[in-house]
Amino acid sequence: MNIEIKKSQNPVKYEDAITFMEKRILEISEKNSNDLIWILEHEEIYTAGTSYNEKEIIDKSINVIKTNRGGKITYHGPGQLICYFVIDLKKDKKDIRKFISIIEKSIIDTLSSYNIKTFADKENIGIWHDDNDQIKKVAAIGIRISKWIAYHGFSINISNDLKKYESIIPCGIQNKGVTNLKTIKDQNYNKLDDKLIENFISNLEN
Repeated sequence: MNIEIKKSQNPVKYEDAITFMEKRILEISEKNSNDLIWILEHEEIYTAGTSYNEKEIIDKSINVIKTNRGGKITYHGPGQLICYFVIDLKKDKKDIRKFISIIEKSIIDTLSSYNIKTFADKENIGIWHDDNDQIKKVAAIGIRISKWIAYHGFSINISNDLKKYESIIPCGIQNKGVTNLKTIKDQNYNKLDDKLIENFISNLEN
């Protein structure tokens, strides 16, 4: 697969990221560009997907940006790894379920290399960790399909401020929590992005 790997060192504005991906969709559909995997970080922002409900905003004073990705409301901010992609699914028989499974496996495989056990849940999209019988989300997934090209992506909580989730009902799920990798296991995650990209590409090619 010809996939461009893009890494942004400085925080990227949410709106700028969406504009960039939507431009890439057109380029890919016209066969003028390659697929993309983009690692970045956002400044503090709450985004609401296509299925969110106003009741999921607890603190009405926060600024929420409505977006066209799937899913509900979530928080992005420093200490969180964002992996966006623009990937043509026509090459893979337009199988959305398989593509989501690839994302889930890529995150689980990557965290396993840090001796962190996580799992996917068919009922609640995302990647979860069992913390002494308390199920907490460590990675959120939200995608959109346009012209059979998948975009948006997923986020992995590394060392982000978990208190920010108290302003919302994260992903619309009330009976489960949110955690980050530093809370689960305090270790060096500097190379996590490289391992994630390696696993993602490997799983896409299999």
